[in-house]
Amino acid sequence: MSSVDETEAIYVRELGIDDIAPVYHLGEGLFTSDLYPYLYRTWDEWEVIGLYNTDPEYCLVAETDGELAGFILGTIITKASWTYGYILWLGVSPKYQRRGVADKLVDKVVARMIEDGARFMLVDTDPTNTSALKFFSRKGFGNIRQHIFLSMNLSKHEYYGRLIDYEHQKAERAGYRRSRPAIRARKPDSVANEVILNPLVNESQATEDQSPI
Repeated sequence: MSSVDETEAIYVRELGIDDIAPVYHLGEGLFTSDLYPYLYRTWDEWEVIGLYNTDPEYCLVAETDGELAGFILGTIITKASWTYGYILWLGVSPKYQRRGVADKLVDKVVARMIEDGARFMLVDTDPTNTSALKFFSRKGFGNIRQHIFLSMNLSKHEYYGRLIDYEHQKAERAGYRRSRPAIRARKPDSVANEVILNPLVNESQATEDQSPI
């Protein structure tokens, strides 16, 4: 099923297997570490693949003239007597922003979730993503709650320093062993010496081999 806006020719349809890579790469360009570190940490190709496999009816793409304009990935959560619709990811190509793409995607997925029994909608985003916060507020989402993430630079941890020292020492020991010259056996000086060094050759055979023709 697809919906069409004749004025802007933006189609909304279900995510197909051929859309997985383009959707992932679009998200990769949108959810960057410098702009949205929380989204960057959690966005990967398995997010798209996993939701495509488990919730294909809530994974939609918008396209125009055969080009990907945006995507939305969602799921349904049932807890006791409540059924929640959860929008996990929403992304719009910079080329098609401010053209109603996000509105069409959200409206379509919300309608599907209502049909499937959802009576409550959830969405989260990076707290610094002010444009997303304004958009979802305009769509009727509210009751904002913030979740605090803490971080630690492990390169400054004492165990990290000991581990690095150990690896350096191991590399130095391995380099020392490689640099030592190999012990080679001395070449025999003559056939006589070969007879002496090779116990498998008997004296009579050695005498015959050395006699003139």
